Amino acid sequence: MRFVEQILSNGALERYFRREGKMNDSVVALPVLKSKLRLYCLRLTDKILVLGNGDVKNSRTYQENNTLKGYVMDLQKFERLLKQEVRSGNVEITEKEIITDKTFDL
Repeated sequence: MRFVEQILSNGALERYFRREGKMNDSVVALPVLKSKLRLYCLRLTDKILVLGNGDVKNSRTYQENNTLKGYVMDLQKFERLLKQEVRSGNVEITEKEIITDKTFDL
C-alpha cells in the first residue's frame, strides 16, 4: 500500500517500479519487497499508469509461471495495439491522458 500511496501523491515515477517486460516495452511491476505478490502494469508517463493483473510469484521469473507470463503478454499486446493506433492517428497520448474513442480487444 505504501507504493500505491506514493504513486497517488507523486505520480507513477519510474523509481517506484521494477522493469519486467522486454527492453522495448513499458511493462513494470510494483516492487513488493516483503511479499511474493506481483502487480504488473504499463507505465506510459509519470501521470499514466495502466494497471494490469497480478498473482503470487512462486518462480524465479514471471516467464516460468504461465499465469504471470499471460498477464505480462496481455500488457505487451495492449501496448503494441496502442502504439499502432497512435501511429495511425486514432489515439493521442498526452502527459496526463489517453485520448481515443477506440475499444481494444485483446
